[in-house]
Amino acid sequence: MKIGCPTEIKPQEFRVGLTPNAAQEAIAHGHEVVVQSGAGTGSGFDDAAYAAIGAAIVDSAEEVFATADMIVKVKEPQAAERKMLREGQLLFTYLHLAPDPDQTHDLLASGATCIAYETVTDSRGGLPLLAPMSEVAGKLAPQVGAWTLQKANGGRGVLMGGVPGVGPAKVAVIGGGVVGTHAARVAAGMGADVTVLDRSLPRMRYLDDVFGGTFKTMFASAGNTAEIAREADMVIGAVLIPGAAAPKLISRAELADMKPGAALVDVAIDQGGCFETSKATTHADPIYEVDGIMHYCVANMPGAVARTSTIALGNATMPFLLALADKGWKQACADDPHLLAGLNVHAGQLTYAAVGEALGISVTDPKALVSAG
Repeated sequence: MKIGCPTEIKPQEFRVGLTPNAAQEAIAHGHEVVVQSGAGTGSGFDDAAYAAIGAAIVDSAEEVFATADMIVKVKEPQAAERKMLREGQLLFTYLHLAPDPDQTHDLLASGATCIAYETVTDSRGGLPLLAPMSEVAGKLAPQVGAWTLQKANGGRGVLMGGVPGVGPAKVAVIGGGVVGTHAARVAAGMGADVTVLDRSLPRMRYLDDVFGGTFKTMFASAGNTAEIAREADMVIGAVLIPGAAAPKLISRAELADMKPGAALVDVAIDQGGCFETSKATTHADPIYEVDGIMHYCVANMPGAVARTSTIALGNATMPFLLALADKGWKQACADDPHLLAGLNVHAGQLTYAAVGEALGISVTDPKALVSAG
């Protein structure tokens, strides 16, 4: 199979879909790799690193899309990239289709087969290709939130850890999964007073057993969430419904009850955001104010630490990438139900139920596609 890796074109996106190590593994399996010149520069991988392991370097994304059987990326294909996809081509990347009808319709029209990192599962019920970026985003969230809280950036002017005689910032983390756990650990490590809200009692018991007094837990009822938000200097939105649009947990009306200059950090913005007033921003212009509350809603937070993120993502995607290349998408998905869970689009058909529900599009059972002759 010919595997193509174009340069990411989403603003301020410095990650790359294929590391030299992953390219080397693919070539060792007998496949060809085509990389757009400069694709790895933002992550610290120059063209020479790819050429040294046998990858072909081409000048343009058009050449990558025109020749590759499988396109490997990081972020969802932008409008210009979607026009270059063709029938029968395989796309392997993050998609986040539920809040993005334009992308969904373009992918359906392309005739391509599209497998989304964020809906591939594992035997424990986890999301192994989303987890490394969730870990990165979770650890970044308190860091960027602390910056947002600085007075020069419009925030309350509160120091996360306080100082002797002055209390620490109060941080609420909504969601106790991978993002929320890492966010809570880092925020607590910065000295903040942290509360994690979640609806899963077993998860809260786990957090309490493992982290003890490092941070507190609270059941995420609407009343508790509103109460904690009123008291918080920072709220980190870390909720996830796999493949579906994020629920709105803080309304615009509730902003009036929050402390002026408080910070909302929406890590769920890729799935539409979990605050009513959230809208996607970029690293170049990351924050905005609504009713006196500062919002940080960068849609590709891990891109800020591109090298760490790229290597972590490459480690996670490599076995799935090799399975797709070695077997073809249909056999690979037939052999691995967890990879099949990543199938979102095939030949003009939507195959992921949560996306269909969010966008009102009929869905084809993916099992029927892999079992068809």
